[in-house]
Amino acid sequence: MTTPGVASQARFSAQARLRALQADIMDLILDRELEAGDPLPTENELALALGVGRNTLRESLKVLQALGVVEIRHGFGMFVAPNNFDALADGLTFRGRLSLRHKGGEALELVDVRQALESGLIGSAMDTMTSGQLAAVEESVIRMEELAAAGETFVEADAEFHRRLFEPLNNTLLISLLAVFWKVYRQIHLEVGAGTEDLAETAAVHRRIYEAVADGDKALAAERLNRHFDGIRRRIHEAINE
Repeated sequence: MTTPGVASQARFSAQARLRALQADIMDLILDRELEAGDPLPTENELALALGVGRNTLRESLKVLQALGVVEIRHGFGMFVAPNNFDALADGLTFRGRLSLRHKGGEALELVDVRQALESGLIGSAMDTMTSGQLAAVEESVIRMEELAAAGETFVEADAEFHRRLFEPLNNTLLISLLAVFWKVYRQIHLEVGAGTEDLAETAAVHRRIYEAVADGDKALAAERLNRHFDGIRRRIHEAINE
């Protein structure tokens, strides 16, 4: 009969081996200079190259598929997955929503990270922002103001405003991360509800951010972005204390 301690150690060892195999598969992709969309070797070829059985290999490949590293197309083969942040968004959304049942720590940490990104990079975005891009930012503000006047929420217009603020940086990773944060925020927003949110005031906050950007005042734009996140934190705290 296997004792609990031995069984636990065996499980840990098996997990460690699987993680090592996953790392080996990723190293193989890098060593062979494969790009997103490129086909991977067949299961037989991978098993032979890595010195493992096919069942163990398949288990690791499923994990890598969930992580967005590998794409398995049944009937076609395996490929290096295209850029995809869905797994990250789903994981962060779950952790954020779960934290609302307690003190909301992880949900608030997500707000902190997003705030640091946006307030820290707004000056650089302003340096390269064209008049057309600035006009697009104001279009998003106008849309929020129109929806607020009609008593309608504007989560999508809000997300568009922030995306347009940072498009001048031409940083695909940043835009992808902002999209992740917005997917997470949308789910948390649905979880906690509207609360005491003043739609007109929220739209006005974005108008003031736009005005600071239009005036070329980097310090004020960063300060107003920082204030914007106070409302999000307040609603999370309200939800936790309800």
